[in-house]
Amino acid sequence: NSKYLEMSNVNLTDEFVNMITTQRGYQASGRAITTSDQMLMELLDIKR
Repeated sequence: NSKYLEMSNVNLTDEFVNMITTQRGYQASGRAITTSDQMLMELLDIKR
């Protein structure tokens, strides 16, 4: 009968920082794609 509590090997602070960093990177990628689409649409409008 063990009287020791098993500790998690996960550092929650580090995991939250990684999650937020990943989320912001994803958001930035989405904005880059949106901007690229807008630029392409403007280019096509100029060409017409």
